[in-house]
Amino acid sequence: MSILIDEHTTVVVQGITGREGQIIAKDSLDYGTKLIAGVTPGKGGQVIHGVPVYDSLQKGAATHRIDASVVCVPPLGVREAASEAIENGIRLILIVTERVPRRDVAEILSLAAENNARVLGPNSLGVITPGKSKLGTVGGSIENTMQTFRRGNIGIISRSGGMMAELASILTSNGIGQSTCASIGGDPLIGSTFKDLFMLFEKDDETSAVVLFCEPGGTMEEQLSDYYRATGGSKPIIAFVAGRFVDDMLGTRFGHAGVIVEKGRGSARGKIESFKAGGIPIADRVCDLVPMIRESLMGHSTGGI
Repeated sequence: MSILIDEHTTVVVQGITGREGQIIAKDSLDYGTKLIAGVTPGKGGQVIHGVPVYDSLQKGAATHRIDASVVCVPPLGVREAASEAIENGIRLILIVTERVPRRDVAEILSLAAENNARVLGPNSLGVITPGKSKLGTVGGSIENTMQTFRRGNIGIISRSGGMMAELASILTSNGIGQSTCASIGGDPLIGSTFKDLFMLFEKDDETSAVVLFCEPGGTMEEQLSDYYRATGGSKPIIAFVAGRFVDDMLGTRFGHAGVIVEKGRGSARGKIESFKAGGIPIADRVCDLVPMIRESLMGHSTGGI
């Protein structure tokens, strides 16, 4: 098993004829992702890296069974593209685009909830199940992806796409593989949260523990901590909270739009306190994650690495 995607997941790239879309298509195909269609209005009939392009998702869905869509269109086109995917029965929507208008994101998430679809992003690097499939820009080229990610039983959930890859690289270099790694996005309003994906990992027989990369802003970490404390935590979580210096430096700017702290709400310090109250260990440094993972698994019934 894995979560979100596996070797059988069929994929469409919306915006495939653009520069980023073409790169995503090539890197995905090289990794073995079942990319079977692309969509760009007015570009139907073209072929990108052997993948047929359609004028609309409706036409592509009429020809192919599609499980997931990668949306890499300009910000003002995301709402239409994602809505079209949801309305045509696609149940996993990955939005790579950043700076999508918040109202558009809210409409997308509402439509997704009505249609039992899952959204990752906006501003998500992607998701990867090592050795099976990947969506989005995660990992980059086949060479870099193979070097960074390795099949195993540790799940990763991260606000930052770059740090998701960095965590995977650290684990891989220490002989620890990953089950699925997901970048949930750095914008203020996003689809799937830490809690949403952890609940999927709980049901995954191939995941023994989950690593989180967290940032200031929002209350997703607190929501996960409350859930973990209430349910008793069926699998170990180890968290790293970045941006602790922000708590003492009013006006500090972070790279992600979602890093907004107001009157202490969403602060790194508050997230750390919440995790500790929920029984979730915190790594002081990224390099501390490796021994903490091994220690957590040794004392937990889910098994070793």
